[in-house]
Amino acid sequence: MKQNNPPKKISIIIPVLNEATHIGVLLAYLKKNSKTETIKEILVVDGGSTDSTVEIAIGHGASVLHSKKGRARQMNHGAKYAQGEILYFLHVDTLPPRNFDSFIVEAVAQNHEAGCFRMRFDSGNKILKVFGWLTRINHRICRGGDQSLFICKYLFERTQGFNEEFIIYEDTEFVSRLYKTSNFKVLPREVITSARKYQENGTVKLQYYFGMIHLKRFFGAGPDELYQYYKRKIAS
Repeated sequence: MKQNNPPKKISIIIPVLNEATHIGVLLAYLKKNSKTETIKEILVVDGGSTDSTVEIAIGHGASVLHSKKGRARQMNHGAKYAQGEILYFLHVDTLPPRNFDSFIVEAVAQNHEAGCFRMRFDSGNKILKVFGWLTRINHRICRGGDQSLFICKYLFERTQGFNEEFIIYEDTEFVSRLYKTSNFKVLPREVITSARKYQENGTVKLQYYFGMIHLKRFFGAGPDELYQYYKRKIAS
């Protein structure tokens, strides 16, 4: 009798820079809420932390890679060394749903080469609840890096991964390309992500700035123009 192909394994890739406050919490959570036989490895890609991020990651059993700073660069670097057939890109302040690994492996088995989860903020703010609800819509305008991203490694390599010219907007730019080349899947479970940036900048104001970044990109703005706008309006 012909044997079924064994389930594909996941390499979790987490870009970090001075995230000592969050990295231990996330790594402990991942271990508790996934199956060891499904996860090939957890790669923490450090962009030059000067705090105890690296030591904490090693203490939790993650493999640490070192890269030049920049989330796109760091995620590409992690993908280069990943040994799993599925890559799962995760922000350090985002917690995936329980058994997230099983949902991802099942989606890939159903021929979804790439996808993400829905998202919910760790806040009771009504506006943020609406933003979270919109992530269930399978359209590229509703996508963002905080929703996490899974992708088969062969597709990642074929599409050349993240565009390192984008210091911001790298997730959205990449996912926009994936919508054109893959059967992108939005899984019916939620990641929980931090609302800290909204709390620091103001919910309505920050969402307006993000909307302007999307609009600028739609009308042809390049990576540097987007980043300069971000620096003026948000990063400061």
